[in-house]
Amino acid sequence: MKKLIIGTALAACLNTPVFAGDLTDAVSADYEYLQALYTHLHLNPEISLQEEKTAARIAEELRTVGFDVTENFGGHGLVGVMKNGDGPTLLIRTDLDALPVQEQTGLPYASTATTVDDKGKTVPVMHACGHDIHMTSFIGTARRLAAMKDQWTGTLVMIGQPAEERVLGAEAMIKEGLFTKFPKPDHNIALHVSASMKAGDVGMAKGYALANVDTVDVAIKGIGGHGAYPHTTKDPVVLASQIVVALQTLVSRETSPLDAAVVTVGSVHAGTKHNIISNGAHLQLTVRSYKDDVRKRLLDGIQRIANAQAMSIGLPEDMWPTMTVSESTPATYNDPDLTGEVFDTLAAALGNDRVHVLTPVMGAEDFALYGRTDEKIPSLIFWLGGVPEDDYEAAQKGEMKLPSLHSASFAPQPEPTIKGGVEAMTTAALSLLGKK
Repeated sequence: MKKLIIGTALAACLNTPVFAGDLTDAVSADYEYLQALYTHLHLNPEISLQEEKTAARIAEELRTVGFDVTENFGGHGLVGVMKNGDGPTLLIRTDLDALPVQEQTGLPYASTATTVDDKGKTVPVMHACGHDIHMTSFIGTARRLAAMKDQWTGTLVMIGQPAEERVLGAEAMIKEGLFTKFPKPDHNIALHVSASMKAGDVGMAKGYALANVDTVDVAIKGIGGHGAYPHTTKDPVVLASQIVVALQTLVSRETSPLDAAVVTVGSVHAGTKHNIISNGAHLQLTVRSYKDDVRKRLLDGIQRIANAQAMSIGLPEDMWPTMTVSESTPATYNDPDLTGEVFDTLAAALGNDRVHVLTPVMGAEDFALYGRTDEKIPSLIFWLGGVPEDDYEAAQKGEMKLPSLHSASFAPQPEPTIKGGVEAMTTAALSLLGKK
């Protein structure tokens, strides 16, 4: 009975004519519904590759407002299509997954969820990267655009993508035929919550927006023995140390100062006891850049340096380090023309004080892949501020440090963030679809 009442109220809302000038009021009127959705998503997070219930809820929301929905596409992905006459095709993406983080925000709706990960370990789960904000803004936008069909023409393709945090979902959906089994977009757009911008504001970088990111493992072999007789061994700990130091030259001496690059060794594992020289060591790295040629140079350089250091201590070639690259994604590139058009549209609609020019960041987003297929679809991802105004002002004055994305303390301010996300995405969509 409760579900029927909600559905009836939703139908009444969607049948009420809404015009562009009334968008702010319409979003405000819809906020109670969106707040309830946000709270549900926040309380019920699912990690990458486990987003079954989250995807089902998002699919249900899209169907309710008139989308034809295909589920279980590219894993737990979903694709909603709404055709509204002739005109451009626009793809809007949200991500679905959460992170294995124990929430420490102190919020009354803080997540207490746990799950068993793919290694069999029980882990806490939290939307520490704001994907619950993304999904709620996505559904809010779907609801607005469904209600405003008298103001646009064309086709909406709205996708819920799994496994963004492991940069697996976009590739899976593309490989399953996203651009061949569904209408091919003329533009792709998405948003991402920001942990450093005032709630409800938006910002974007023209050109490179996020980085090439590669997860690199280097397995180092050695010849172990007693710590009292090091001359009888080939010490992998010393070799690993030499490799770590030498890797720094890839950025400082082999990359132009005008090109951004990061080579971070985040973990070193070796040995079991004080007086034992082990047979091996393991390095874990994150490697980041923007340009494709810089990315290749860094990855090639890691293997070259590892091999050279191994050779320098006399290890035979069949024992040189082995390098594995995984969970990789290319740099996210915001099409300059599309970015300029959307920026101007949002500045006019929201006000110049709420729309900001941003610089690229070294984070990763597999949204990049939607613009890197053979179709070369112009793409844009913009940032949505989530920081309460008082906290933002205090941070600007140096009086406090804001928690970052992926922090257990990260908590966007829901109302201005969600309202701003729906307004911005709906306005951007209307500018890219055909006009009636």
